[in-house]
Amino acid sequence: MISNVTFLAPARAANTDAMDPSGHRYLITKCKMDVGDDNIAIKAGKKIPGREFQSEDFLVTDCAFLHGHGMSIGSETVGGVRNVTVKHCTFENTENGIRIKSDVRRGGLVENISYSDITMKNVFPAITFTCYYMSDSAGDAPRPAAAQTNTAPTTGQSIPIFRDIRVTNLKATSLKSAGVIQGLPENCISNVVFENVRISSPKGLTVRNAKGIRFISSNILAADGAPVISDNAQIEGLETPTQK
Repeated sequence: MISNVTFLAPARAANTDAMDPSGHRYLITKCKMDVGDDNIAIKAGKKIPGREFQSEDFLVTDCAFLHGHGMSIGSETVGGVRNVTVKHCTFENTENGIRIKSDVRRGGLVENISYSDITMKNVFPAITFTCYYMSDSAGDAPRPAAAQTNTAPTTGQSIPIFRDIRVTNLKATSLKSAGVIQGLPENCISNVVFENVRISSPKGLTVRNAKGIRFISSNILAADGAPVISDNAQIEGLETPTQK
C-alpha cells in the first residue's frame, strides 16, 4: 500500500514520474502528485515465467493529479496488465487525464480496466488510449505517418491489445480535445464503455481502429466540429459521428 504521499517536481522536468509500479495487488490511495512526467505509470516490461500478467489487481483511489502526464498504463505492456481500478480521483492541469499507451515494439495485453467517479479540470486531453505511443505528450518523438492511416507494419512484433475498458461518472474540461482512441488495423481496441461521461473541449474525440465503443447517457461537447471523429470504428450511443 502507498498512502498519503506527496510527490513534487517542476512541471517541465523530464523523467520525473511520481510512481512506476509493477507487480500484483497494489493499493495507491490519498496521494498528491505534481510532477513533470507520468503521475502514475503502471508498467509491465517483460514476460514473467509462470505468470499470465506481470501487473494486475491495482486500486488507485482518492488521489490528486496535478501537473504531469496523468494516470497511465504503459508504455511497456509486454508482460500484460489487467484488473486496474481507478476511482474517486481528481485531475487539474495535467497534460493527460487517463491514458493507456504502448506501441508495436513493447506491446502486450491490457484488459479489465475501470475508471469511475473522476473529475478533470483543464486537462489536455482527457482520454488517450493509443497503440501508437508517440506525440501524445510534450517531448515525444514525432508520430509516424502510419498512425494517421490504417496501414501499420506489425508482423512479428509485440502487438498491443487493449480491451474491456469502462469509464463511468467522469466529468472533464479539456484545453485541447476530448482525446483519442487509436488502435491498430489488425488489432482494434475493443469493448470500451463510457457511461455518464461528460467532456467539454475545443475538439471532439478521435476514434480510429476500434470496435465495440459504446456511450451510455454520455456527452462530448466540442466547440468546433463533431463530438466524435471516426475512422474504421464501430461506435454506439452518440449521434452518428463523422466518418473519415
